[in-house]
Amino acid sequence: MSRLPDRRPAGPVLGAAAVALLAALSACSTPSPASPDSGSGTASGAAAGGKVIQVVAAENFWGSIAARLGGSHAHVSSIIANPDTDPHSYEPTAADARTVTTAQYAIVNGIGYDAWADKLLATNPGSGRTELKVGDLVGIQPGGNPHRWYSPDHVHQVIEQITADYKTIDPGDAAYFDQRKQIFETRTLARYNQLIADIKATYAGTPIGASESIVTPLAQGLGLKMLTPESFLDAMSEGTDPTAADKALIDRQIKGRQIKIYVYNSQNSTPDVAAQVKLAKSEGIPVATVTETLTPANATFEQWQTAELQGIEQALHQATGK
Repeated sequence: MSRLPDRRPAGPVLGAAAVALLAALSACSTPSPASPDSGSGTASGAAAGGKVIQVVAAENFWGSIAARLGGSHAHVSSIIANPDTDPHSYEPTAADARTVTTAQYAIVNGIGYDAWADKLLATNPGSGRTELKVGDLVGIQPGGNPHRWYSPDHVHQVIEQITADYKTIDPGDAAYFDQRKQIFETRTLARYNQLIADIKATYAGTPIGASESIVTPLAQGLGLKMLTPESFLDAMSEGTDPTAADKALIDRQIKGRQIKIYVYNSQNSTPDVAAQVKLAKSEGIPVATVTETLTPANATFEQWQTAELQGIEQALHQATGK
């Protein structure tokens, strides 16, 4: 549950143009690219006589996937769409409540990550709205690591479920949704899937350090060995003070070069994390960056994740020579 006390622009993955985009964008409906291999549905589907499912996602990483899968037969709005918004402490607006009330399909992360979304869903029970709670789908209970969008296996489970739900809500367009899923998984996510496979094949077992638990599902998916104590990772994610013993252990791991790379969430850079990043760089340990939500705000899920995976792969190559 990453608390975000010190929002900073994302690190080496982002350039000046991305930063400018961040300033120009705020929480809104998921973008609607026009190419056949892209995005979200718009009113064009209705104009063509087809059904358009009204979808609301609590966070834009799930909203982006829902938009890709829905195409012209889904209009997706993401409540958390600004990289400077903390999903934990977000206070829903009246407009958010209206969006949820009118939605036919709602996607929330769950696992305690977006408890405010549960309150919104409870405002009009019995509406016939279909709801997907990712935590329930993948079997992670409250108190577990909520960052399931960083688990490649769980991402594919969500893809399967969203497609199945779309087909249930709009059975007349079932073949269309099957086609969207096939394109998304084999073409749109091709680079994402390839990077995951390549990193796992080349660097499995490589020891790494990290700033918080958001990195843990990704490290597991990539076959990397997390050396940072879980107690430190959880403390950083939950906004609590880490122990002196954990900080001392991490310093020893860095100074002894027991870790090959250090991965940190640039949207949650506390003084302790900043000190570890500085120490890692001084010791010649490559540093890779991840973020909590889509960065820049108008990026797609695959663009965002691919950029981060490329950064991790480059850091691993630099560290190991492989």
